[in-house]
Amino acid sequence: MLTPQAAVFSLLFASGEPFDKGQLAALVGLDREGLAAALSALAGSLDESGVVLVETETEVELRTAPEAAAVINKFREQTLARDLGKASLETLSIIAYQEGASRGEIDWVRGVNSSASLRTLLLRGLIEGREDEHDKRRIRYYLTTEALAHLGLRNADELPRKQELSLKIAAIVKEVDYPSE
Repeated sequence: MLTPQAAVFSLLFASGEPFDKGQLAALVGLDREGLAAALSALAGSLDESGVVLVETETEVELRTAPEAAAVINKFREQTLARDLGKASLETLSIIAYQEGASRGEIDWVRGVNSSASLRTLLLRGLIEGREDEHDKRRIRYYLTTEALAHLGLRNADELPRKQELSLKIAAIVKEVDYPSE
């Protein structure tokens, strides 16, 4: 059985983004003091691991440690030097034709986890994440002006077969209701 510290670490690692402390405590079955103790123990165990725990009053997140900046920058440079792969192009297309998509919607359309593709596109500045207007817990990804310029477009309406493909993607996404992710 997982310790509270291990359960908190697992959830933070799996989410890959800030996690609401109240939701985290509820999922692990801890009260405020128990969560604070688990977070403190986790922060201590992460010393010299290259990962740190970043906390605000209401949220907590795992991030790379400042000391890892040089190695992270080297990784980013390698990522940016490669051409976009098929998975990243599929992900970019879904975002473009849907005019914004959540990670769950992208995963559903592609049929696989799209986290790596999203990370690549975010690192290259081709997409940006914004809070979903209808569900504040969810992030929707949109094309940036950099992506439009890279594609030689003035706006997303100039995409080839825009209306037809947008309708197809919308039909696929409607197959599943996304109350939250």
